[in-house]
Amino acid sequence: MELIAWMAWTLPTGIFFALLASTLGVMTWLAAVYPEAERVGVLTIPTTRGDRLFISLVLAAVIHLVWIGLVGTDPIFTLPIGEGVEISSLWLATLISLLSAVAVFRTV
Repeated sequence: MELIAWMAWTLPTGIFFALLASTLGVMTWLAAVYPEAERVGVLTIPTTRGDRLFISLVLAAVIHLVWIGLVGTDPIFTLPIGEGVEISSLWLATLISLLSAVAVFRTV
């Protein structure tokens, strides 16, 4: 148990994995109901929904790593709940990642 003590299973981590599972579920349903043909976007290579999901997940990882390296994870404000719930600046990186995922799905 001590070997995995570094794992931070926090609310943002739980939300991330819940959203990832939901995305995969919706994409599986879409593939069954609306079969797709490959499409060519700004990368000028044929891509599928799965390719665009992979690209957006890698981009999200890069955005978060760069954010942590340049900005850090300091709280940006505290919610007045209980003793105060601190909101990390990583939520801003998550918002940027979601916007970039929308751009990838629309243009790639």
